[in-house]
Amino acid sequence: MNYFDQQIALLNEEKDHDFAHHEKLLLHSSLQERRLLGVSWFPVSISNTELGRGDYLYLTIQKTNFLEEGHKFRFGMPVALFSNYDPLTDRIEGVISYVGRDTMRVSIREDELPDWARRGKLGVDLLFDEYSYREMFAGLEEAKARLANPKQGNIVAQLLGKESWTLLQEKEIHYQNPKLNASQNLAISAMLLDNPLTILHGPPGTGKTTTLIEGISALLKNNKKQILVVAPSNTAVDLLSERLAKVGVDVVRIGNPIRVSEHLQQLTLDARIDAHHANKERKTLEKQASAYLDLAHKYKRNFGRSEREQRKALFAEAKKIRKEIDAVQDYISTTILDNAEVITTTLIGANHPSIRDRNFHTVVMDEAGQAIEPACWVPILKANRVIMAGDHRQLPPTIKSSLKSDQGLYITLFEKLFTRFPDIVFLLDVQYRMHQQIMFYPSKMLYAGKLTASKAVADWHLIDDSKPVVFIDTAGAGYEETIEDNAISNREEALFVYRHLMDTVISLSKKYTAHDFPSIGVIAPYRQQSILLKEIILTDALLASIQPSIQVHTIDSFQGQEKDIIYISLTRSNTNQQIGFLADIRRMNVAMTRAKKKLIVIGDSATIGEHDFYRGFLDYANSLDQYHSVWEWME
Repeated sequence: MNYFDQQIALLNEEKDHDFAHHEKLLLHSSLQERRLLGVSWFPVSISNTELGRGDYLYLTIQKTNFLEEGHKFRFGMPVALFSNYDPLTDRIEGVISYVGRDTMRVSIREDELPDWARRGKLGVDLLFDEYSYREMFAGLEEAKARLANPKQGNIVAQLLGKESWTLLQEKEIHYQNPKLNASQNLAISAMLLDNPLTILHGPPGTGKTTTLIEGISALLKNNKKQILVVAPSNTAVDLLSERLAKVGVDVVRIGNPIRVSEHLQQLTLDARIDAHHANKERKTLEKQASAYLDLAHKYKRNFGRSEREQRKALFAEAKKIRKEIDAVQDYISTTILDNAEVITTTLIGANHPSIRDRNFHTVVMDEAGQAIEPACWVPILKANRVIMAGDHRQLPPTIKSSLKSDQGLYITLFEKLFTRFPDIVFLLDVQYRMHQQIMFYPSKMLYAGKLTASKAVADWHLIDDSKPVVFIDTAGAGYEETIEDNAISNREEALFVYRHLMDTVISLSKKYTAHDFPSIGVIAPYRQQSILLKEIILTDALLASIQPSIQVHTIDSFQGQEKDIIYISLTRSNTNQQIGFLADIRRMNVAMTRAKKKLIVIGDSATIGEHDFYRGFLDYANSLDQYHSVWEWME
């Protein structure tokens, strides 16, 4: 089977599984459950309607209930507006053109809203995201076609090792920034070379984002060519956009930011269009179009032939003006994008209509170790060379169709290229987050012991605390895990974490004020355990005064974060030594490396101790004289 045929087959499996899951969610979950899961807004109001591009009507929809903070609605996703009086019949489908925390704009292919939308309670359901899959399948087909074409300089053939290329060595360019360490400067030197591929390997706390920002700035000064910067998540794109703008780079953010920040909103293409001097003409034309639409909508349904003709003429005039508006907007958009130094977006957003036909000399892909391969080809096909940054030793991509974390779509393009081209991999080897004892074991097991701690953090610790790493063994205490509906938790272990945390907080309160109190993260690998820990910890009255300093969540939710103190509740405790996805040590790497000054791991050695990684960690804790039994707190 052709390489890309394999990827297409894997993506089809993922799509089918994703579709079945989504359909089950919509058909068998209550509206309240869908709201809590972030796939429905209810109730909503329509605050504005206006004629959009083509024959589309744009609706501005606002939440009227603000209880749910997060949601899964994103640009380009299909949605259904519905009336709760008859939600199966009274519904109309559209596509999201903008979404914020409490507001979204949806385009529908209608001249006006149906009557039912003007009465009753309205809501919006998120439909299956065909858009992202469609773009990924199209990218794979295009890559397949290019692989079959032996044209020189074919980036697809180069990345897959089907076409050889002359490797330019980093010694040919000596980039030096005194604020950066040697490995960071070496990585930027490599970025400045014109190789088809450069890989920045950034373990936890090694300043990967800082290096990328400096490298992109140096690239712009070096060759003056526009750069496309992408990442798999909106959060990562937001961070890169803000950091680039902060150092003076002219950035245009394609798509909608997730982080609610006025400065970030100003970087978006929509905001840049609104601020453009030619936008006055567009607004004047929009007022004219709205006036014609308002007149058309005043006609009732029971009218004669002449009224029908007049109504038709009014709609036609509004659409004619809309074409003029589109022409003005295209001019403004093209001007802004042509002058931008950097365009930022998600992997799929690289085919956003505003930049679909643009090509770039260089694409920079951050968090590439978390990106599924089909999505990576969308931006890569728009460039002559690619710079990838990430770490395949941290969290893998989210795959719904398989739990086999060592095969299929779990194996990222980043990891394949990392293995295929070791000569263009540049390891950032100085970390600026953790005490050296916290860093030591993950470095030994996942980075061949190559990481070193910056002098600024190597020996930092909590006041009067010389024990940065602690393991507390619950073996023999009867803290058994429970499994209900495939959800795993361990209530006794959660209660012990709470009691130990209370002792820690009481001790810290004698040494710190509320102003400088250490930040604390409580992490569980299992969602049900994290929910249980939240219920116990975040509702405690005695902890209320320092609650802003405490965060409780799953490992996946802590990616990219850091805390002074980290508790890890391993949860698993059974007689069969079953540890589930704890065996994927990439997750444990993320969990352990969130800690800056103190790491406290709590678990059952009899359950986890058969696994090489955990057995080694128990030995390491013992070598530090920090292997304890839970019985020490029961005496």
